[in-house]
Amino acid sequence: MRQLLLAGSALVVLAAPGLTPAAAQGGPSNVRLPPVTTLDELVVTATRRPEPRSTLAGTVQVIDEATIRASTAQNLTDLLAENAVGFFSEWTPAQTSINIRGGSSDGQGRDFRSQVLVLVNGRRAGTANLSKLSPAEVARIEVIRGPASVVYGSQAIGGVINLILRDGLNSPGGQAEIRTGSWGLLEGRVGQGGVLPESGVDYYLGVAGGRRDSYRAGGGGEQGGTQWNRLGALGALGVQTGLGRVATTVRTDGTYDAGFRGSAWNTTNSEDRTNASADVTLDGATPDDRFRWFGQFYAVRDQDNLRWRSPIQRSAAGLPVPGTDSDRNNRTLDILGLRLQPSMRLWQGADLVTGLDLEHATLRSTRTRIGLPGSGITSQVPPFDNDQTEQTLGLFSELSQRLLDDRLTLRAGVRQSWGETQLDATDNQPLLRLRSASYDATTWSAGASLRVAEGAVLRANAATGFRAPTATDLAADFTALGGGRTFGNPDLKPETSVQYELGSALFRPGWRADLALFQNTISDRITTSPRPGVANTSDYVNNPGDIVVRGVELQWQGDVARALGITDWRWTTFANASWNFDMVDEGAQLSPTVNTRTAQRMYRYQAAFGTTVGQPRWDVTVTGILRGPMYYDTEENLLIPEAEPYRSFIHRKDPVWVWNLRGSFQPMPDAAPGLRVFGAINNIFDTNYHPIFIAIAGDSFQGDARFANGGRGNSAPGREFTAGLRVSF
Repeated sequence: MRQLLLAGSALVVLAAPGLTPAAAQGGPSNVRLPPVTTLDELVVTATRRPEPRSTLAGTVQVIDEATIRASTAQNLTDLLAENAVGFFSEWTPAQTSINIRGGSSDGQGRDFRSQVLVLVNGRRAGTANLSKLSPAEVARIEVIRGPASVVYGSQAIGGVINLILRDGLNSPGGQAEIRTGSWGLLEGRVGQGGVLPESGVDYYLGVAGGRRDSYRAGGGGEQGGTQWNRLGALGALGVQTGLGRVATTVRTDGTYDAGFRGSAWNTTNSEDRTNASADVTLDGATPDDRFRWFGQFYAVRDQDNLRWRSPIQRSAAGLPVPGTDSDRNNRTLDILGLRLQPSMRLWQGADLVTGLDLEHATLRSTRTRIGLPGSGITSQVPPFDNDQTEQTLGLFSELSQRLLDDRLTLRAGVRQSWGETQLDATDNQPLLRLRSASYDATTWSAGASLRVAEGAVLRANAATGFRAPTATDLAADFTALGGGRTFGNPDLKPETSVQYELGSALFRPGWRADLALFQNTISDRITTSPRPGVANTSDYVNNPGDIVVRGVELQWQGDVARALGITDWRWTTFANASWNFDMVDEGAQLSPTVNTRTAQRMYRYQAAFGTTVGQPRWDVTVTGILRGPMYYDTEENLLIPEAEPYRSFIHRKDPVWVWNLRGSFQPMPDAAPGLRVFGAINNIFDTNYHPIFIAIAGDSFQGDARFANGGRGNSAPGREFTAGLRVSF
């Protein structure tokens, strides 16, 4: 019933903000084969307005409509991993953390603690946990690689992921799809969009849902506690008026009754994680396009309902003791926001964009525990997050100037951000000192792109980012779960990053290549530090050690058939790869037990390669995903010394390849031209692996079975078969 009510509440949804029909166009939903490579497509995320990709000073990665529909992924995490966007932890079916160019999100998906910003149609999603957000109604994804705080404010330190949803302009027509497969998989979606004739009204309505039981590990047994249910709905209604296009949106996404094995391999936990929003926008321009205006009011509600239990816990002496029979934590983040973005053409080739961002956010949490007999748990403890209220204001401007017959584009921008966070009364925190603290941050960017020849562009840029401290960081004064006391620090500086990048793009009819060399330095990370001379007491501080990441990134798209002059076949290829040849945590040297200064939870290198071969009636796609070496001080209870020499040891996970196969066929091109059947095999070679956990399922279990809570290691899904059909109308 809850899912039906959520679906019924989604009536209308917005077209992508600030997006012209040409920029939004991702192709109809019944695309059979990947289209011919776009040479210089329009993108909207980097500057909040449509601009040719080649004129931008930074790196933007695009995952288009055809790529999304050809994917074997069942969630956004897998989809982005298939395109080598960055590191994704994939803790559970409902929880994912991210790392792009050294900027990371919190492991619990807390948007207010993330260094990577996730957007929905150009505004803050309210979560950095991609597992909440379904790919079913996503028409296009644009990724800014590197800081983007001039345009987007707090949290855009490592990058920005913008999910551009379907609407009546980019998804005309109707489509219904159903898919089934291994482990009880059942997914379906239906959507209809279009433009009403001679009315200036466009619309889209869509509903999607699915379920799957617990999966089997590669070469191993069932991974209990990996089941999930998903439901989402959206619509779009846009009206052309004398002032421009007015659009409204209501949408909801959620993952329900999902298992959470976590670092304790627990098979009995479950979670509901949901994200919903409503928007009203106005986008218009003067007839000569000299002045443009854009405004958006939005409301977001992001909720986590965590139903956990830990029957066996580790004592201070490192021994197993009785734990909790129930541990429920509920968290709700509510956001109200306003964006205003006027722009104007000052003179020939010069465009000025200005912006005002206002947000009000409240965070509220509750927690209830029930201890097992013998656990000694007789009282309640505070929730994982303190309650807080935050107001933010941001003002920015960016000037671009085109010179030399538009071959050279110069850009510079600056933003000033102010914020105040208030620490509010929180359940079971009797010693919490209620107070507020303010912060401010100035960020800037500068860069240039130069077309040195037809289809050849060089670019360079420098940009900064920041993440605002939370109320807990600034103002907390409380007793922690273990009896220790942690003090907030009103003098904390925001976390910051500075990036320098050189890049180039080459594009010819049928192919495009993009190469970037970058350095991103993340400073003033907010951590806790023991107070000298005072037992069991800590303070929030800015870590004096930086994260420094230097790397190379490559993007490639090619139409092999076109290059060979083949007209009756389609053969396309793509490749995305990165190599972080330096990834140093300079703060690690402050700890005497750390065995490496390599930054954690990011790949040393990664890659994704794919090729599609086909004709109008059929196609076959093969995709290979290389998950490179990653370093991690795991929270798992591993065997000592068999698995690690001591508890704080940083492990290096070896690289692993995963291969997927997908194909589709049009059985009745004359009688039913809109009908297409498809099938896929994921993890063809049944590889046993996991992106982050050390103790994977198998006979050589590296975990301490005394703390296993019913599980035996964590592994990603093994070989999986899926099949389905799609009807376009």
